[in-house]
Amino acid sequence: MGVFRFTQMTQEEAEAVAAWHYPEPYAFYDWTADADDLRELLDPALRGEAYWAARDEADALVGYFSLKPRDDALEVGLGLRPDLTGQGLGAAFLAAGLDFARGRFSPERFTLAVATFNERAIKVYERAGFVRDRVYMHSTNGAEWEFLEMSRPA
Repeated sequence: MGVFRFTQMTQEEAEAVAAWHYPEPYAFYDWTADADDLRELLDPALRGEAYWAARDEADALVGYFSLKPRDDALEVGLGLRPDLTGQGLGAAFLAAGLDFARGRFSPERFTLAVATFNERAIKVYERAGFVRDRVYMHSTNGAEWEFLEMSRPA
């Protein structure tokens, strides 16, 4: 898998993504873990045009990107289907999503946020040129969690 196609997320795709369940400790990223996040994903009005489905060569839904313009930056969120995580696909998936985002939005830079316990993702982001900007506390999933904000030039 190395070729990804991005399309505006449909309601059917949003519902499929909402049903994904990750193994511990990554169950933190299950959409059902935070009611506000789940509401944004499932409500077409709240989802708007920020969510993009990622499909592979066989047209299977393999992941998603959320792309939200913020001043001179594009805030990136992403998720790979749970059964595809931990298999070395992260770098190619991230690169494809950033290429798509660059072409669609022409941002000056990309930003993203990741839970600090997710060392696997942080390594992928650093290898893709993201640098650590700041650590902060964020209320989600019913508690306060430590997050790392990262950025890179587009």
